[in-house]
Amino acid sequence: MTYLLFALIAYVIGSIPSGLIVGKVWYKTDIREHGSGNLGGTNTFRVLGLKAGLIVTSADILKGTIATILPLFFVTEINPLIIGVFAVIGHMYPVFARFKGGKAVATSGGVILGVNPILFAIILATFFLMLYATKYVSLSSMVTGVITVIVTILQNDVGLTIVTTILTIFVIYRHRANIKRILNKTEPKITWM
Repeated sequence: MTYLLFALIAYVIGSIPSGLIVGKVWYKTDIREHGSGNLGGTNTFRVLGLKAGLIVTSADILKGTIATILPLFFVTEINPLIIGVFAVIGHMYPVFARFKGGKAVATSGGVILGVNPILFAIILATFFLMLYATKYVSLSSMVTGVITVIVTILQNDVGLTIVTTILTIFVIYRHRANIKRILNKTEPKITWM
């Protein structure tokens, strides 16, 4: 029952559509009608610019972190990683935005930040190195997920490996269209790095 309660809370936290809120409140723009139509940070950067993109990405990371650490203030025996997964599901399929959300990247990072800040730092470094090398946000996100799983295996943390594997599957699944565009060489590259 406790797991169910915190899973539901995490899902609701994850469902908060940061991109939609920032776009409509401060820019009078529904980012779902522009760019890729996605509610995540990448499309926010593309449609609304650097400041909005940073705010949305930070908020999406915090959703994962808050949902993950929240149970620890009330129930010590609960596994925060499992609860964090529900925040990511909420981010991908938000109840407040017709179940059409982001691609799981930032919120997954937030879950990791909540339990392992050092691994989160490795994730950030890996992502930006890949981004610098490939100029593809989507490919960098997917490769970073795979490398994260490998790092957790080397750390011999079975629980973290299982959860990061699940999160990486989410990320890759949500990037199906991007994979096709990468293979067809039609995926847009960033120009600022």
